[in-house]
Amino acid sequence: MASGKPKKKNPRLASGRKRVRQDVKINAANTSLRSKYRTVVKNVEKAVLGGDKAKATELFAKMQAVVDTVADKGIFHKNKAARDKSRLSAKVKAMAVAA
Repeated sequence: MASGKPKKKNPRLASGRKRVRQDVKINAANTSLRSKYRTVVKNVEKAVLGGDKAKATELFAKMQAVVDTVADKGIFHKNKAARDKSRLSAKVKAMAVAA
């Protein structure tokens, strides 16, 4: 039996070959940005759980810029970005109220 994925065929047309080359570069860029997005969100969540209000506030400000950039590029949907920002904002504000 063959393995799970069928082998991809090389495109015959030059435009198709170029599209494959472009897709590899675009996929690498998108993967990098997707990873960066998840990392900054995770960093804010860790700061909130750690109880460090100053660090959480600082990381949240940086996180907003990254999240907006990724959403503008269409890597994650704008509503997902807004939802993540809203939830983290509520957590950071709750820290400020609790302190």
